[in-house]
Amino acid sequence: MELLIVEDDSVLGKAVQRGLIEAGHQCEWVRSGQKGFEEAQSQRFDVIVLDLMLPDLSGLEVLKSLRAQGQRTPVLILTALGTIDERVAGLNAGADDYLVKPFAFPELIARLDAISRRAQVKPSASTV
Repeated sequence: MELLIVEDDSVLGKAVQRGLIEAGHQCEWVRSGQKGFEEAQSQRFDVIVLDLMLPDLSGLEVLKSLRAQGQRTPVLILTALGTIDERVAGLNAGADDYLVKPFAFPELIARLDAISRRAQVKPSASTV
């Protein structure tokens, strides 16, 4: 998969990028909401991994803007914000999945794989 990681924490961003590359994925990592928004508009990614607490443009603003423009790239929110209200807000804004930090790396990989599978499946015509 071609992945865009939008994460301002350099230690976590580097670790996520390295782990995903080791798992066989291609990753671009940016450190701000504005840069993430620009990259998501200018390149095609299979999945976007998006933090919510970002400098200059929040992850929620990035997500809402992308969805408002018709961008359908699957988005997994990866954030420390984990209350029910925060998760519901992220999903209602258009996220395909929501994972709270700290997280287990195998779960991140499994969720990315699941999102990617769902995005590729085209519903078949009903024969009812």
